[in-house]
Amino acid sequence: MRQFLHVTAFFVFHLVPYTLCGNLRCLYRPILEKEYEFQPIVTECPRGEVCYKAEGRYGNYSALSASGCMPRRVCGLQHDLSYQGVVYTMSYSCCDRPYCNACVGLFHVLLLFGNVCPAIGWRAVQGVPRLLPEDS
Repeated sequence: MRQFLHVTAFFVFHLVPYTLCGNLRCLYRPILEKEYEFQPIVTECPRGEVCYKAEGRYGNYSALSASGCMPRRVCGLQHDLSYQGVVYTMSYSCCDRPYCNACVGLFHVLLLFGNVCPAIGWRAVQGVPRLLPEDS
Protein backbone atom coordinates (compact mmCIF):
# COMPACT_ATOMS: atom_id res chain seq x y z
CA MET A 1 0.00 0.00 0.00
CA ARG A 2 2.84 2.34 0.84
CA GLN A 3 4.39 1.90 -2.64
CA PHE A 4 1.04 2.66 -4.22
CA LEU A 5 0.85 5.89 -2.23
CA HIS A 6 4.36 6.87 -3.34
CA VAL A 7 3.48 6.30 -7.00
CA THR A 8 0.21 8.21 -6.62
CA ALA A 9 1.99 11.10 -4.90
CA PHE A 10 4.57 11.20 -7.69
CA PHE A 11 1.88 11.56 -10.35
CA VAL A 12 -0.13 14.10 -8.35
CA PHE A 13 2.83 16.35 -7.57
CA HIS A 14 4.61 16.03 -10.92
CA LEU A 15 1.92 15.68 -13.56
CA VAL A 16 -1.21 17.40 -12.25
CA PRO A 17 0.32 20.90 -11.87
CA TYR A 18 1.23 20.98 -15.56
CA THR A 19 -2.30 20.12 -16.62
CA LEU A 20 -3.71 22.77 -14.31
CA CYS A 21 -1.36 25.48 -15.57
CA GLY A 22 -2.14 24.64 -19.18
CA ASN A 23 1.45 24.84 -20.43
CA LEU A 24 3.09 21.61 -21.47
CA ARG A 25 6.66 20.79 -20.44
CA CYS A 26 8.86 19.01 -22.94
CA LEU A 27 12.52 18.23 -23.47
CA TYR A 28 14.43 20.41 -25.94
CA ARG A 29 17.32 19.09 -28.00
CA PRO A 30 18.59 21.02 -31.03
CA ILE A 31 19.06 19.35 -34.41
CA LEU A 32 22.23 17.30 -34.04
CA GLU A 33 23.76 14.17 -35.47
CA LYS A 34 22.55 11.17 -33.47
CA GLU A 35 26.06 10.22 -32.38
CA TYR A 36 26.49 13.47 -30.41
CA GLU A 37 25.43 13.44 -26.77
CA PHE A 38 23.41 16.43 -25.62
CA GLN A 39 21.78 16.84 -22.22
CA PRO A 40 18.14 17.73 -23.02
CA ILE A 41 16.82 20.98 -21.57
CA VAL A 42 13.37 21.19 -19.97
CA THR A 43 11.27 23.75 -21.78
CA GLU A 44 7.72 25.01 -21.32
CA CYS A 45 5.70 25.12 -24.52
CA PRO A 46 3.58 28.15 -25.39
CA ARG A 47 -0.18 27.55 -25.36
CA GLY A 48 -1.34 25.58 -28.37
CA GLU A 49 1.99 23.81 -28.89
CA VAL A 50 2.84 20.16 -28.22
CA CYS A 51 6.02 18.16 -27.70
CA TYR A 52 7.74 16.69 -30.73
CA LYS A 53 10.53 14.32 -31.68
CA ALA A 54 12.17 14.77 -35.06
CA GLU A 55 14.23 12.40 -37.14
CA GLY A 56 16.40 13.38 -40.09
CA ARG A 57 17.02 10.69 -42.69
CA TYR A 58 19.47 10.52 -45.56
CA GLY A 59 18.09 7.72 -47.68
CA ASN A 60 17.61 4.77 -45.32
CA TYR A 61 20.09 6.14 -42.77
CA SER A 62 18.69 7.88 -39.68
CA ALA A 63 21.30 10.57 -39.04
CA LEU A 64 19.74 13.54 -37.21
CA SER A 65 17.44 13.96 -34.23
CA ALA A 66 15.83 16.83 -32.36
CA SER A 67 13.03 17.47 -29.87
CA GLY A 68 11.13 20.37 -28.37
CA CYS A 69 7.82 22.21 -28.85
CA MET A 70 5.95 22.95 -32.09
CA PRO A 71 2.46 23.93 -33.27
CA ARG A 72 0.12 20.94 -33.52
CA ARG A 73 -0.66 21.69 -37.19
CA VAL A 74 2.95 20.87 -38.18
CA CYS A 75 2.89 17.39 -36.59
CA GLY A 76 3.28 14.50 -38.98
CA LEU A 77 4.70 16.64 -41.79
CA GLN A 78 7.99 16.07 -43.60
CA HIS A 79 10.34 18.56 -45.21
CA ASP A 80 13.88 18.74 -46.53
CA LEU A 81 16.54 20.35 -44.37
CA SER A 82 20.08 21.24 -45.39
CA TYR A 83 22.49 20.50 -42.54
CA GLN A 84 26.25 20.92 -43.03
CA GLY A 85 25.86 20.70 -46.80
CA VAL A 86 23.74 17.54 -46.85
CA VAL A 87 19.97 17.50 -47.48
CA TYR A 88 18.03 15.36 -44.98
CA THR A 89 14.33 14.52 -44.89
CA MET A 90 12.99 15.58 -41.50
CA SER A 91 9.86 13.93 -40.09
CA TYR A 92 8.07 14.93 -36.89
CA SER A 93 5.98 12.98 -34.39
CA CYS A 94 4.09 14.78 -31.63
CA CYS A 95 2.59 14.00 -28.25
CA ASP A 96 0.71 16.04 -25.65
CA ARG A 97 1.76 14.74 -22.21
CA PRO A 98 4.47 16.20 -19.96
CA TYR A 99 7.94 15.03 -21.03
CA CYS A 100 6.45 12.59 -23.55
CA ASN A 101 9.27 13.32 -26.01
CA ALA A 102 11.85 11.79 -23.67
CA CYS A 103 13.59 8.65 -24.86
CA VAL A 104 11.27 5.68 -25.24
CA GLY A 105 13.35 3.46 -22.98
CA LEU A 106 13.01 5.82 -20.01
CA PHE A 107 9.24 6.03 -20.45
CA HIS A 108 8.85 2.26 -20.51
CA VAL A 109 11.10 1.81 -17.47
CA LEU A 110 9.07 4.36 -15.50
CA LEU A 111 5.85 2.74 -16.63
CA LEU A 112 7.10 -0.68 -15.55
CA PHE A 113 8.34 0.38 -12.12
CA GLY A 114 5.59 2.91 -11.54
CA ASN A 115 2.63 0.68 -12.34
CA VAL A 116 3.50 -2.99 -12.68
CA CYS A 117 5.88 -3.51 -9.76
CA PRO A 118 3.63 -1.90 -7.10
CA ALA A 119 0.70 -3.98 -8.40
CA ILE A 120 2.73 -7.19 -8.04
CA GLY A 121 3.92 -6.13 -4.59
CA TRP A 122 0.37 -5.30 -3.53
CA ARG A 123 -0.88 -8.73 -4.64
CA ALA A 124 1.97 -10.39 -2.77
CA VAL A 125 1.11 -8.46 0.41
CA GLN A 126 -2.56 -9.41 0.09
CA GLY A 127 -1.60 -13.09 0.07
CA VAL A 128 0.41 -12.86 3.32
CA PRO A 129 -1.58 -14.08 6.34
CA ARG A 130 -2.20 -11.58 9.12
CA LEU A 131 -0.04 -12.04 12.20
CA LEU A 132 -2.19 -9.91 14.48
CA PRO A 133 -5.87 -10.53 15.16
CA GLU A 134 -8.24 -8.05 13.59
CA ASP A 135 -10.14 -5.64 15.78
CA SER A 136 -13.82 -6.53 15.79
